[in-house]
Amino acid sequence: MKFAVIGGTGLIGSQVVKNLNAAGHEAVPHALSTGVDIISGQGLDEAVAGADVVVNLTNSPTFDEASPAFFKTSMDNLLAAARKGGVGHFVILSIVGVDQVPELDYYRAKALQEQILAAGPIPYSIVRATQFMEFMDAVLSWTADGDTVRLPATPIQPIAAKDVAAAVTEAAAGAPLRGIRNVAGPEVFPLDELGRITLAQKGDPRAVVTDPDAGMFAVVQGDVLTDTGAQLAPTRYVDWLS
Repeated sequence: MKFAVIGGTGLIGSQVVKNLNAAGHEAVPHALSTGVDIISGQGLDEAVAGADVVVNLTNSPTFDEASPAFFKTSMDNLLAAARKGGVGHFVILSIVGVDQVPELDYYRAKALQEQILAAGPIPYSIVRATQFMEFMDAVLSWTADGDTVRLPATPIQPIAAKDVAAAVTEAAAGAPLRGIRNVAGPEVFPLDELGRITLAQKGDPRAVVTDPDAGMFAVVQGDVLTDTGAQLAPTRYVDWLS
C-alpha cells in the first residue's frame, strides 16, 4: 500500500515512515520542509495523490487559543485533498482523555480535530495515546524554580514514542477502525512521583514539591489521562530512562 504521512519528519512521523517501509509498503513523508503546507494547502493535492492511506501527524505550533483554528483549517484542507485523491483511510494521532479536559485550549483543539475527522467523508482511525515519556523534561521545565520543581499528583501513564509509532503503524496498515483505539504505557504514576524518579535517575539534585495548582496538568480531574484497559505498550519508564 501507499501511505502519505503528513508530518512525516517529526518524532512520531519519521518512525511511522520507517516502520511502514520496513514492512514492505511505500510510505512518503511530507512536511513544510518538503513543500507541503497544510494551512495554505500548497502541495497537498500532490502529496496525497495515489495514496491509499493518509496519516496526519502534524501538530499545532502553539498550545493556546490559536490551536483550534490550526486543526480546523488543516483538517478541512487535508480531507478535501484526500477525498479528491480517492484516499480510502485517514488516520490521526490524538490523546487519551482529550475530551475530558475542556479547560485546556489544546485538548479542546485536538477533540475538535477528532470530531472533524469522524464527521468527514473518509473511513478513519483515531489512535489516542497517553503522555509521551519524551515530554517529561519539558513538563519539569514548566514549573522549575531554582532548586525545586512543583508538580501536581495527576495520574499519568507514560508511553515511549517508539511504542506510539508502532501503534499508529498498526492502525494505518489495517482496516479503518471507524472509531478510536487507546494505547498507553504499562504503568501509572502520580506526576510528582514521576518527576522524582526522573530527577533521581538523571542525578539531578532538585527536589519535587507536590503542588496541586502547578503547571498544565493541575486542571486535570481524576485519572482521565490514563486507561488501564487500553492496548498496553511494553516499554517501562525506568527502562526507557536508562
